[in-house]
Amino acid sequence: MAKKRSTKHAGKRPTKKAARKTTVKKATRPTKNPVPKKAKAARTTVRKKPVAKTARRPRSLTLEQRAAALDKQILKAINERTDLAVKQLQQQATDGSSVFDAPIETELWSSLDVANSGPLPTAAVRSIYREVLSAARNRVKTVRVAYLGPKFSFTHLAAIQRFGKSADLIPVNTIAAVFEEVNRGHSDYGIVPIENSTDGRIVDTLDMFTRLPIRICGEVQMSVHHNLMSRSPRSEVVEIYSKPQALSQCRDWLARNMPMAHLHEVTSTSTAATLARDKPGAGAIASAQAAVEYGLDILAERIEDNSHNITRFAVIGDRETKPTGKDRTALLLQISHQPGSLSEALAGFKKSKINLTWIESFPLRGPEVGYLFFLDFEGHMRDARIKRALAGLEKKAVRLEVLGSYPRSEPVD
Repeated sequence: MAKKRSTKHAGKRPTKKAARKTTVKKATRPTKNPVPKKAKAARTTVRKKPVAKTARRPRSLTLEQRAAALDKQILKAINERTDLAVKQLQQQATDGSSVFDAPIETELWSSLDVANSGPLPTAAVRSIYREVLSAARNRVKTVRVAYLGPKFSFTHLAAIQRFGKSADLIPVNTIAAVFEEVNRGHSDYGIVPIENSTDGRIVDTLDMFTRLPIRICGEVQMSVHHNLMSRSPRSEVVEIYSKPQALSQCRDWLARNMPMAHLHEVTSTSTAATLARDKPGAGAIASAQAAVEYGLDILAERIEDNSHNITRFAVIGDRETKPTGKDRTALLLQISHQPGSLSEALAGFKKSKINLTWIESFPLRGPEVGYLFFLDFEGHMRDARIKRALAGLEKKAVRLEVLGSYPRSEPVD
């Protein structure tokens, strides 16, 4: 009987113990893609590997590599800026304006001065942009500029300062020749010295304004530093060459330091440098740039008697410039040769609160008795108060010629 009962139960359902075993088997049955716990941990570690890669820092660039990368960026930016300047000049030319518009440069210098935080000095920043503009002008139209030469004279340096090295700079031998080049249309502009803070007016320049209908359309003020240079030692220099103005501006220094040397006047400082290069025992007074150009040693620097020795150069042409708010106007004035006539003529400037900055007189040519006055004053001839003053002055003048209004410049060292 016991055997039958046992067989009967075996055919019906498993015991609780057997069911428990079955359940365990089902729970431990492998899935389609079994992932052991250790494998999961390994997989998690694999996922973190890209993070480890990004954590690797690239080698720091050397100073040379950084400089080379910056050079490429700067060069690209300068070329882009030049292209923009070309487009501006082309648009300007279609409007009838000159490709050389001093007020536009004046605004650029002002904005650059404000934006520049250093360490690059203002003069260096301007020199960079000056060459950018010069190259842009040359792509639109070749700008021909006559100047009192030869190369590396102070007038040549002033021409570079105003027009840049890309302009077609033409040296001529005399101030009169500069005026003639512009008057005949052979040059777009000319540049001539007009006054010096030590020696005063440049008579040849003022005289040419009385002869030809040329306008002043700009100015350059340069700090003029004279240097004694030679190929011989200073103790062996027995002759010193330079232009009369340079010798005059160094007369005290020469008297104290080179009393035994014979002084010789020549047409230019560049001519003096040539003589010092070719003649033993000869020295020259000229610019530092001339020493580099002619292979001379500078024996003494900045020997000018006046440490604030400034020469003002006039940019001449036949174009009128627009007002900038910081302008200067020049004119020629002849009045009747009578007592008090000059005082009466200038009273209008005081009434209109116009600041006279320069007045020079020189005798009239020929048999006529009297003087011609050269005047400089602040303001533009389009300004209302300047117009009023000129209208009043014209009533009292025998001759009145406005030579031009142009932006005032600051001295450049």
